Amino acid sequence: MNEMMKALTFSRFGGPEVMEFQEVKKPVTGNNEVLIECRAIGLNYADIYRRKGNYHLKGEPPYIPGYEAAGVIVESNSPGYKPGDRVAFADVPFANAEFVRVPEDHIIPLPDSISFETAASILLQGLTAQYLANDSYTIKKDDWVLVHAASGGVGQLLCQFAKTKAAKVIGLTRSEGKLHTISDSGADHAIILDEKWKDRVFEITGPRGVDVTYDSVGITLNDSFEVTKETGRVVFYGMSGGDPKKVDPRMLMDTSKTLTGGDLWGYLTSSEERISRSAGLFKMILQADLKIKDPVKFSLSEGRKAHEYLESGKSSSKVLLIP
Repeated sequence: MNEMMKALTFSRFGGPEVMEFQEVKKPVTGNNEVLIECRAIGLNYADIYRRKGNYHLKGEPPYIPGYEAAGVIVESNSPGYKPGDRVAFADVPFANAEFVRVPEDHIIPLPDSISFETAASILLQGLTAQYLANDSYTIKKDDWVLVHAASGGVGQLLCQFAKTKAAKVIGLTRSEGKLHTISDSGADHAIILDEKWKDRVFEITGPRGVDVTYDSVGITLNDSFEVTKETGRVVFYGMSGGDPKKVDPRMLMDTSKTLTGGDLWGYLTSSEERISRSAGLFKMILQADLKIKDPVKFSLSEGRKAHEYLESGKSSSKVLLIP
């Protein structure tokens, strides 16, 4: 007889009202896998996109969303991990549940100094900001860095990464009420994304423009090129505002500008990468080089409310689900 557990699920696409907290079969571990009892689960916009039907889903309903959580191993079929170990993960499906089956090479060990809530708050967004600042473009001292959606989770952390590298940061937001959030993240300038935002950027940087623009909005991509200097780079890593218009390769040639795509899964390719990148992130948190706001917490059974809250755009903190 299969054991059961509680999970946040959906069986049809739609708004927060399609989310259901119900009993489902508890996962059974195979070779080189562990079973984690979740203590804190990260809610992300990708979960909303999946609920709406915008992302591909495998399997049959009821679907369990979520990819990011932290907790304790309760069963282990892995020689490297034992029951009682504190661990987390950033890229394992079906995380919105009391228990999650995790392959050993996706496990991220947690130091005692990093809480479950901190890990579930920082991993996906922190690892994203980390590769953007180091791999997609290596931010250098005195670079002018422009960050779209700088009041969001990745945006706040990216601003902080840039400041640890002694760069000069301009943060963009659509909300007057979130300008202070960008300033609190260390940005030198916080500006509104309105019809005059490009003029404002040039007022700040002078006619050369910025060295690098991080664009997670999509529809602003060609505008981002306009404010980026010749030989500069635009890093495109999200489409929160919609699909971008096509980029003219002749423009890239004429201006010696570079377009780079960014996706976290291109970098989390092995156990060694996950562990080393996460260790660097945890070190920055412990040294106070990265500061994260206290998360907004909902019980896992309050999944609908959590989705409504995240989708409302009111929060500048991570939203966590607590089983």
